[in-house]
Amino acid sequence: MIDPIQIGIVAGEKSGDILGAGLIAALRKRYPPAEFVGIGGPDMVSLGCRSLFPMERLSIMGFVEPLGRLPELLYIKRKLEAYFKAHPPSVFIGIDSPDFNLRLEEKLRSHHIATVHYVSPSVWAYRKNRIHKIKRAVDLMLTLFPFETAIYEKFDIPATCIGHPLADQIGFEDKTAGARQILGLLQSEQVVALLPGSRVSEIERLAPIFFSAAVKTLRSMPRLRFLIPCSGAESRACIERALARCSIFLGEQFRLVDNSQQAMAAADFVVLASGTATLEAMLLRKPMAVFYRLSPLTHLIASRIVDVPHVALPNLLAGKRLVPEAIQGEVTETAVVSQILNYFSDPGAFEAVLRQFDSLHHELRKGASEAASAAITELLNRS
Repeated sequence: MIDPIQIGIVAGEKSGDILGAGLIAALRKRYPPAEFVGIGGPDMVSLGCRSLFPMERLSIMGFVEPLGRLPELLYIKRKLEAYFKAHPPSVFIGIDSPDFNLRLEEKLRSHHIATVHYVSPSVWAYRKNRIHKIKRAVDLMLTLFPFETAIYEKFDIPATCIGHPLADQIGFEDKTAGARQILGLLQSEQVVALLPGSRVSEIERLAPIFFSAAVKTLRSMPRLRFLIPCSGAESRACIERALARCSIFLGEQFRLVDNSQQAMAAADFVVLASGTATLEAMLLRKPMAVFYRLSPLTHLIASRIVDVPHVALPNLLAGKRLVPEAIQGEVTETAVVSQILNYFSDPGAFEAVLRQFDSLHHELRKGASEAASAAITELLNRS
């Protein structure tokens, strides 16, 4: 009897958990008895992935923030390395979390374990010398966006653009009416979705500005409704504290919802933090304004090493500023109010941008999970 194939897989945050679950489902079609082990969140675990550590222990962002957790991160890395050396998988897949996964991948590859990195690090934006470490660490890079593959080709690193799973999951039909019906909103109402981020640090920096701006917007548009998604208990508590500090009471005009995609689909306009949510809003064809603030020390470091013309994914994909974006000191209540009022003063002005959103959606729709599974299968066959 042939032992089932074992696949090592590590995701470090919610977005990686979603990608990992889609990949596990696709790989199971090719390898039904496959065993998946490493680190995953609830979506991956529900599909049978055995998580050796809680995924939340890897969920850290920024240049400075990980330093306080370095001993724990090194401990987890050593334990995973020892486990996979003792139980070599047919392939190891690191999903995003490059600072953690690339180090682990380099160690495992030195022990003749095939390695895949799913989601390209932003080598085109900062720390470009990482490309040499990537070349040592991975047998295959899976990129989500077409513009990312060129640098890997230049350094002779096997790379495949698989598109983005969200582009596969979100259809081209307008979801506004359906989302409003589910949420009990009238089709005639004017609705703004406020998404200050999924991490507590993001929420603490942006929520007070977003919420105070919303209150000020009501002076000009008193019937405006605001939807505020919460990704979990911790983010909900943080958002509720920020609402209380702004003297906002939940009710008819401010409402917390559990599903961020539903909130964006129901909205006329979205105010949000830079990140994957901007891609989601683009795929839903929603006019948006993007804001981002880092901790002062992280921003000081980033400003010296990051070389990127835009922070919002729609702008990066288009290679030009399709949607307004602001960072650090530009993120003010006045700026948020201005963007909301600007949209509602002339919604038709965004039609050309929405058509470009549609074109970008088509470019990203490649059947990502199946494409990733096919590329990994090809690697396994070569190995």
